[in-house]
Amino acid sequence: MAGVAVVASGNYDLEIDTGFLVDAFTLDDAVRGKLNDPSYFLDGTTEFASVLDGINQVSVRRGRRDQGDQFGAGTMSFTMLDTDGIFMPFDESSPYYSTPDAKPGLAPMRTVRLSRYSATNVKKYLFVGKIVNFDYNFALGGLDTVTVFCADDFYLLSQTYLDEFNVSEQLSSARVSAVLDLPEVAFPALTRDITTGTQTLGGAAAFTVLQGTNVLGYLAQVNEAEQGRLFMSRDGNLTFQPRIGTTLDPAIADFHDDGTNIPYNGVGITFEADQVTNRAVVQILGSNNPQVADNAGSQATYFIQTYSITDSLLHSDTAALDLALYLLDPEPEARYTSLATAFAMLSSAQRDTVAVIDIGDTITIEKSFAPGTTPASLAQTLSVEGVEHTISVNNGHSVTYYTSPTIVVYELILDDLSFGILNADNVLG
Repeated sequence: MAGVAVVASGNYDLEIDTGFLVDAFTLDDAVRGKLNDPSYFLDGTTEFASVLDGINQVSVRRGRRDQGDQFGAGTMSFTMLDTDGIFMPFDESSPYYSTPDAKPGLAPMRTVRLSRYSATNVKKYLFVGKIVNFDYNFALGGLDTVTVFCADDFYLLSQTYLDEFNVSEQLSSARVSAVLDLPEVAFPALTRDITTGTQTLGGAAAFTVLQGTNVLGYLAQVNEAEQGRLFMSRDGNLTFQPRIGTTLDPAIADFHDDGTNIPYNGVGITFEADQVTNRAVVQILGSNNPQVADNAGSQATYFIQTYSITDSLLHSDTAALDLALYLLDPEPEARYTSLATAFAMLSSAQRDTVAVIDIGDTITIEKSFAPGTTPASLAQTLSVEGVEHTISVNNGHSVTYYTSPTIVVYELILDDLSFGILNADNVLG
């Protein structure tokens, strides 16, 4: 393979749905037009074509950079050299051109998949989505190029609008499922990964969803009430995770800069006043009684910095006050906000681990400081909020993670010197 198919960090594939069905029955076709032939069926399976040849770089961006941001559609972009002109949308002789419906293979809304093969040849997806746009650039006297822009299925939800929806009081996760099940949404059940939520949403008349409400916007409102995560996973599943807090999940990757564990070549550190929230106001739909949480000590030091939600879907004022208290973050803390590593620095096993780290996973970052500094090093356990991949012929594969604080607790282990003490760090699970 050419292009980015083979680089120093592994084998890759980038596939596009051609619009054809493999082994599908086709009327009047000399080969596939015989229903009595057991090789051909009325439905068939989707055919994908690898388009890595001629690609110099692939860029993927998914998730969010900060815990306070909303999740949007993940994106992927790449540019291909079209030496034979087969991706030009007007080329009816292209092997990817679908004659029955007069559509080119490289067309908007075709499914696209970027994958990497591990050291044991296991295929893992890094991005699954749809083509939303492509620009064909004619280079007079040179090589034509095609720049392709893709988005995950959040893009589809952002283009869909609800009919009036009379809701019932239910958990946030049940509300997400109910919206996805609506006929005007009809999101596939097999591509969902919805974990049970912790928050109950309202079901009174005030919570009725109005005609014309944007689906993705409403789901973001559900997640705002839950304060969890709602995103498309690297393998194309709509994922809903409950309110972020303590976790029993240990770090799946440990990054160090001292030559041990997984190396990295970039780390971002932030220590900012705008991290502070010392006044939080949450008001549920249909209520004139906003719930307010204050931290007077923080306000005296950092002035009043407010987080306000005026249209919360939570079912009661009590739940709204709990959310307001949850949103308080009275003291800024220095933390690692991003980490970057290049696959050329990593062992084969480390590449396999790093490639598939996804949003919601837990990682540890440790940095060493100058001699004589106290402490000599500092490790933080963090949650991944965003992932960016860049794969290129010249520089190989690099990845950047954006993080948020998390608290890891451990299951109590009887008679263990460290984990056998029931306290804030060790729990019954």
